[in-house]
Amino acid sequence: MSLDTITTSVDEAVSGFFEPIAKWLGDIVFYSVPVAGTQLPLIVAWLVVAGLVFSGWFGLVQIRKFRLAVNVVRGKYDEKGSAGEVNHFQALTAAVSGTVGLGNIAGVAVAVSIGGPGATFWMILCGLLGMATKFVEVTLGVKYREVHADGTVSGGPMHYLPKGLADRFGAKGLKLGKVLGVLASAMILFFGLFGGNLFQVNQSYAQLVSVTGGESGMMGSSAGALFFGILIAAIVGVVLLGGIRSIASVTSKLVPAMAGIYIAACLVVILVNVSAVPTAISSIIEGAFNPEGVAGGVLGALIVGFKRAAFSNEAGLGSAPIAHSAVKTKHPASEGLVALLEPFIDTVVICTMTALTIVIANPASWGEARKGEGVGGVTITSDAFGTVLPWFPYILTIAVMLFAISTVLTWGYYCMKAWTHLFGRSRASELTFKVFYTLFAVAGSLLTLQTLIDMADAVLFMLAVINIIGLYLLAPVVKRELNNFLEFVRRRDAGLDTDTAADEDEDQEPVKTTV
Repeated sequence: MSLDTITTSVDEAVSGFFEPIAKWLGDIVFYSVPVAGTQLPLIVAWLVVAGLVFSGWFGLVQIRKFRLAVNVVRGKYDEKGSAGEVNHFQALTAAVSGTVGLGNIAGVAVAVSIGGPGATFWMILCGLLGMATKFVEVTLGVKYREVHADGTVSGGPMHYLPKGLADRFGAKGLKLGKVLGVLASAMILFFGLFGGNLFQVNQSYAQLVSVTGGESGMMGSSAGALFFGILIAAIVGVVLLGGIRSIASVTSKLVPAMAGIYIAACLVVILVNVSAVPTAISSIIEGAFNPEGVAGGVLGALIVGFKRAAFSNEAGLGSAPIAHSAVKTKHPASEGLVALLEPFIDTVVICTMTALTIVIANPASWGEARKGEGVGGVTITSDAFGTVLPWFPYILTIAVMLFAISTVLTWGYYCMKAWTHLFGRSRASELTFKVFYTLFAVAGSLLTLQTLIDMADAVLFMLAVINIIGLYLLAPVVKRELNNFLEFVRRRDAGLDTDTAADEDEDQEPVKTTV
């Protein structure tokens, strides 16, 4: 029996078993209501409303404190002796690597096909709102993290939900929080294995096959797929063994590199067609209120844009606080401010660059997709670049590979923290997970398991419901932490003794549980 036959049989067997479950769960989590001729997923509304609420609650912190956030990333307010494993820049790149991926390339093309150019406007707005949500959840992640005896750190919704709710509501809050923490861990682990690992490897392999001669090319065989899977697994396994410091070391170089390559290519297309830029910007603004896409009406473009942004930057889903919690800081809100840059980079910059490139280049495949015909996704983006750079599919392949590897690495860290929360932090437990996770990377090049990937999406967004309820309940804690950090900044800028301020606010220090 050939490897192709075996993998096909596994795909069919898994899909046949899980398809009813995935459909049932997807129907619940992504339940949509008809609005002005299109469908609005309530989970998207839930995420957008959270962004609106937190933007108001914290006085548009994403705008007022943007410059401060940049200064924190630069290390201006670093403090010696802070607990943690990585600096602010490394924590940011580790988290960004988990969100910047194929969605920024293929997902944006789908958005501007369905919602027209105007979807870009709403995508940017949703990204700006998501910055406030990310600020809240990451501040809580650092506030309630655990710093272990060996100096490693654990954080995320599985920690701040039980500890934060216990702080505010006592024993009853702790009981509820523990249940929510277990659920959060299980959801993160499930999504990480299938969405953050297997899917990323599968799609990067598909792109590699497409530029090496297709199914009949050098990488199109089962042997080629197996070789690719083993290669990615080896890279992931080696980096995972080093923990967050190793991951952050890689992503701090990989993320700027992959973003730089991609943005440079976008700028080439834009500069070659610079005379078309005013018209493209005009079509994006006008299209936001008078769209011409498959989804009709203003709400059609708005919903598509919001959906793409919400799915891309993961604000409110509870995943990013896991990476950010490892930062070296004594002030939780300092990393919350750093984290608000994440949706800006992912959605406002990279997604917008993709959309602008497609609108300016206006490839034939995009015109067909807007009529509901032809191909979609990454092909449209590739065709847009191809109008100026005929060899760009090779560059796109490199970008996709970098996006995929960085995403797999970051989600490996997220999953390990979820795994150890469920099964303990012993060396044997961690090693078991790392072997398990790397084997999934090998499977990613051989299997599609689309049903489980769809199910993983539903599970992750189900976590958003739990997580955001917790964020609302714990928002007053975040307000205190922000005020505490701003006072520290004021004293530091004035040249005053910041150690005194730290002593006065000792009760606001991050929770440090040594185990």
